[in-house]
Amino acid sequence: MPIKAFALNCTLKPSGKPSSTDAMIGLLQKDLAAQGVAVGAPVRVADHDVKPGVTSDEGPGDAWPDLRRQVLGADILILGTPIWMGQPSSVCKRVLERMDAFLGETDEQGRMVSYGKVALVAVVGNEDGAHHVSAELFQALNDVGFTLAANAVCYWVGEAMQKTDFQDLDGVPDKVASTCAMAARNAAHLARFLKEKQYPGE
Repeated sequence: MPIKAFALNCTLKPSGKPSSTDAMIGLLQKDLAAQGVAVGAPVRVADHDVKPGVTSDEGPGDAWPDLRRQVLGADILILGTPIWMGQPSSVCKRVLERMDAFLGETDEQGRMVSYGKVALVAVVGNEDGAHHVSAELFQALNDVGFTLAANAVCYWVGEAMQKTDFQDLDGVPDKVASTCAMAARNAAHLARFLKEKQYPGE
């Protein structure tokens, strides 16, 4: 069976507005596609009414159940966020809070519904904080059952207190391009392995 990737863009901007996070996710998707991974258009979480909470369904109007289905229907999750005040976006934090429900959603052998799924992180900003943000996301994603391959983040940060965004660059810096390619290779390899050999249960 083919390996599938699904991307959540946690920019604060709704669709129709340029997004550097989209640009970074696009690099990872291109490199995943080169590894034979099926990719689709990223979903901007800001377009959807994801209710606050820590369950998988917060009632009428909650858009999370459909997004959750797409997350769990993929083998690789790309979680992309801009940096705001040195932190992941509030939209990204809400996604992680909703994934908290995975802790109690286990099979008969005690494995969370996210077991066997691989996570990649995409981070952009024109201020410092990429390492801090990726560390926060790594810890949270791993806590709720995702597996992280080696070098599971691709990021770019511009000069602090300036206005240059990733999407405004004339080209992709060589180091960013090579890091994205490596992250995609590692994630695709790990996802194929886990698809064939799931984690042992209790």
